[in-house]
Amino acid sequence: MPFLFLLFILIPIIEITVLINVGQAIGTWYTVGLVLLSAFIGINMLRYQGLSTLARAQQRLSAGEMPAQEMVEGLVLAVGGALLITPGFVTDFIGFCCLIPFTRQAFVKGLMKRFKVISMSKQQTFEQTDTFDESEFGHHSSFKDPSKPPRQGDIIDGEFRRDD
Repeated sequence: MPFLFLLFILIPIIEITVLINVGQAIGTWYTVGLVLLSAFIGINMLRYQGLSTLARAQQRLSAGEMPAQEMVEGLVLAVGGALLITPGFVTDFIGFCCLIPFTRQAFVKGLMKRFKVISMSKQQTFEQTDTFDESEFGHHSSFKDPSKPPRQGDIIDGEFRRDD
């Protein structure tokens, strides 16, 4: 939590400092023009890269594979798009890094490695705490394991009639 707080404090301070320095060096209107130009170029790149990622995800789905990498790429593209819309040169630089395929692949590999570590640790904790004895509570759970055959008495046969 302190990391996010520092991030939301430091990034605007850095952005304002860079914008002021660039504005003093090349002029206010040129600085505004550069910020708008980078946003325009970034949005067009986002559209192209997003459609490309979507097409690859659809190809994987039609082949019967899970498009995990494309899903993470979509997340990185969304973050990059949000950073490009945010005015400033530092966020634009990070946003463009999210859109360029080479750097995006590096981000995706790092994120997927981190997700695998987290998901494997969660899975191990779940498997360790997966022991649940229904008899302790005197009732049966309504969620059944589909791989186990139903026990005697679990199936209720009945009829109903609607009276309007």
